[in-house]
Amino acid sequence: MASGKPRVAVVTGASSGIGKEVAKALACRGWRVIGTGRDPARIAAAEAEIRALSSGQSVDMLRADLSLLTEAERAARDIAALTDRIDVLVNNAGGMASALAMTAEGYEANFAGNHLGPFLLTRRLLPLLRAAAANAPQGAVRILNTASDASEMIPAINLDDMQNLASFNPGLAYCTGKLANVLFARALAKRLADDGIVAHAVHPGAVDSNFFSYAPADTQARVRDLPKFSEKEGADTLVWLATSDEGGQSNGGYWYQRKPRAPNPIVDDDAVIERFWDESERLVFRSGANG
Repeated sequence: MASGKPRVAVVTGASSGIGKEVAKALACRGWRVIGTGRDPARIAAAEAEIRALSSGQSVDMLRADLSLLTEAERAARDIAALTDRIDVLVNNAGGMASALAMTAEGYEANFAGNHLGPFLLTRRLLPLLRAAAANAPQGAVRILNTASDASEMIPAINLDDMQNLASFNPGLAYCTGKLANVLFARALAKRLADDGIVAHAVHPGAVDSNFFSYAPADTQARVRDLPKFSEKEGADTLVWLATSDEGGQSNGGYWYQRKPRAPNPIVDDDAVIERFWDESERLVFRSGANG
């Protein structure tokens, strides 16, 4: 790290749940934290809570609904106005839908929030990540995606219809979005290795938070009695990968409880990774939008 500056973390979905726990943990360690959230009241409360734990570094919370690509673009501009470097980007924002909903921009909202918005935000923040990596040891700059073991529960991703518009159901949509998080980490790892940047995906486990409150009724019933981690426990592997030497010693991994976990087998298929990247770009940058 150059010139003794504090490390800078961007954490999406930092107004509640494991994202807030990640932001709190990094602030406690002396990091400069920039977080995003959607609800103004939760954002204000989280900002105060994180700042109270900070050891003197700045804490900023920005409002952004990453299911809207215009807001992902705006969030990237707002972040760039606050910092000239990012040491760790934690793509944590996401959720589970109970029904098909289309955004005002014409995207399936669940897939947009879980993948397309984070994909665009990450692309726009790459110059700040590369700026940090230029003056840091190999592997010190990291991108972490909060995924799920739901990524393991479908045999493939329909690369001709990643939004599942022709066969939508909430469970398939969620599994597809979480598999996209793992595929995205692997694709980033391949593309950014020469820049010294590593990328990983994390299955945090079932967490006792408000995450399931928007899930379909049958999903809520199924997980009601499932043993769950606390929010702090769910955040632990993300914090560890952000701060430990081990987090920079490999690339493109899928992790659970600080240990490598075998991903969906298609994550190891280079042809799938390349087509997934191309289709993500096609969706995000279609018709010149967000270009």
